[in-house]
Amino acid sequence: MAEDTQDEIKSPNTVAPKPGVLSLAIKEKAALYAAYMPFLVGGGLFIPTTKSFQIGEEVFMLLSLIDDPVKLKVVGNVVWITPNTQGNKPQGIGVQFNEKSGGLEARTKIEGLLGNALKSLRATHTI
Repeated sequence: MAEDTQDEIKSPNTVAPKPGVLSLAIKEKAALYAAYMPFLVGGGLFIPTTKSFQIGEEVFMLLSLIDDPVKLKVVGNVVWITPNTQGNKPQGIGVQFNEKSGGLEARTKIEGLLGNALKSLRATHTI
């Protein structure tokens, strides 16, 4: 579901590494429900990936949601790591949206798409 589009660039002259860039296309409401993390302040998404990340690391996401042709550009920080497949939980990271860097728009759009499904007790990728 997630595709790494840029590797971290390291240089002796670089003060901080460039954030990881992830492209994510969610085509179904059930997949969006399973990935969305409404319990995070500002919202967030679980992104299946095998790439290594650290808690607190900044990531840049390009999100395609359901049938919307407009890709959302969102900056967030890693707040959750599932290091490898655990039971029915896929390997990946949980990213908390930065409200000032596209996060508010992403949260509003996701919650609008999910509507009453947000009240469901179905399992997700994180809880």
